[in-house]
Amino acid sequence: MGNFSHVFRGETFRFPDLKTVLARASARRSGDELAGLAAASDAERVAARAVLADLPLKIFLEDPLIPYETDEVTRLIFDTHDHAAFRPVAHMTVGQFRDWLLSYEADSAALTALAPGLTPEMAAAASKLMRNQDLIAVARKCRVVKAFRNTVGLEGRLSSRLQPNHPTDDLKGIAASTLDGLLYGTGDAVIGINPATDSVQNCLSLLSMLDDLRTRYDIPTQTCVLTHVTNSIEVMNAGGAVDLVFQSIAGSQAANEGFGVNLSILREAYEASQSLKRGAIGQDTMYFETGQGAALSAGAHFGVDQQTIEARAYAVARAFSPLLVNTVVGFIGPEYLYDGKQIIRAGLEDHFCGKLLGISMGCDVCYTNHAEADQDDMDTLMTLLTAAGVNFVIAVPGADDVMLNYQSLSYHDVLYLRATFGARPAPEFEDWLEKMEMMDRHGRMRLPGPQNKAQNRLLLGEGQNAA
Repeated sequence: MGNFSHVFRGETFRFPDLKTVLARASARRSGDELAGLAAASDAERVAARAVLADLPLKIFLEDPLIPYETDEVTRLIFDTHDHAAFRPVAHMTVGQFRDWLLSYEADSAALTALAPGLTPEMAAAASKLMRNQDLIAVARKCRVVKAFRNTVGLEGRLSSRLQPNHPTDDLKGIAASTLDGLLYGTGDAVIGINPATDSVQNCLSLLSMLDDLRTRYDIPTQTCVLTHVTNSIEVMNAGGAVDLVFQSIAGSQAANEGFGVNLSILREAYEASQSLKRGAIGQDTMYFETGQGAALSAGAHFGVDQQTIEARAYAVARAFSPLLVNTVVGFIGPEYLYDGKQIIRAGLEDHFCGKLLGISMGCDVCYTNHAEADQDDMDTLMTLLTAAGVNFVIAVPGADDVMLNYQSLSYHDVLYLRATFGARPAPEFEDWLEKMEMMDRHGRMRLPGPQNKAQNRLLLGEGQNAA
């Protein structure tokens, strides 16, 4: 299908196919310009959005952006589409769908029921017709709740990943950063380490240390070493303490192959993690990371704009009911998201699409040192995402990851977000913080002191039940 056109200010703009309409309708970003997909002018962008607004939603079930026969992600999207769930919006155009999402009728229950009926392309298309405030307003209504040892995604809650990375994987250094984060009330989404050395033996050592820490203090959270999924399978086979299985994923089969994975490998890891039954209150065992630009950097985007193909990664995630998914929004660099404005917009788009598709969506609010962005931009994005009901954010010591060499959020930032929005940690984790005398009944973190005996046991390295 093709030959879409629109007249704007006396000029006729023609678009040869659906993926060109989507690409030209996207907000400006350096990745699409690098790929030669971006609108050449604001006028062309407006024309493409006018065309997109009038297209029927069901066109995305008739005209795959990447051929069904050659791409297993496309096959997953089409084969798992819930036609019954789609029926309430099946008659709508993209523009009408956008308007309906902003209506009172599109409440949390309606959006939850609709999610299996939406394809990533539908979510991405709607997002291209939205201002930032629209992305926030709709995402806030989407509620996705998952559980393992605690509950992530409840209304009025903001979870966090404690990321204690170390440039040499020094166990004492990681433990110190972990302790620091726990004292600020972070780590309820996961305590997750990016290993500097990605080997099975190193992962076993890191996981053993984290599991000993968790069990010694009876911390109701989950741990993860963000190794390649095939390493996780070997670690599980060796009896390692795997709570969550991690993998970076993308929106095309070829891009996932660039990560060394496919749906079959992910299914094998998922089933292995399910068999361990390590969860206390739930068995959502998968953790996925994504990011706009991943498919383009692998030469595996097939002419699809970077935001739409990013949304397709969420279909891969959705197939495995993950506890956590986050876009590492500014990590890949300015070639794909040039400055703070583009990073902010991309973070809001990704969160909107993920939540609309029914996954437990978080964000690593971050940037690289060579991007035209700074911590003020990150303050803006983390505040907007919390207003939008993000399930979790990521925090590192001092907002500076000394192993991955990029800028993220700090433990202090999580305190700011919770205090400003009245958000609390996951309920089970909050109960533990109160039990350890680290948080008062008003949700405020306490400073260590001689009167806080339970907290001092943590500082001294004594177990939860030590005298």
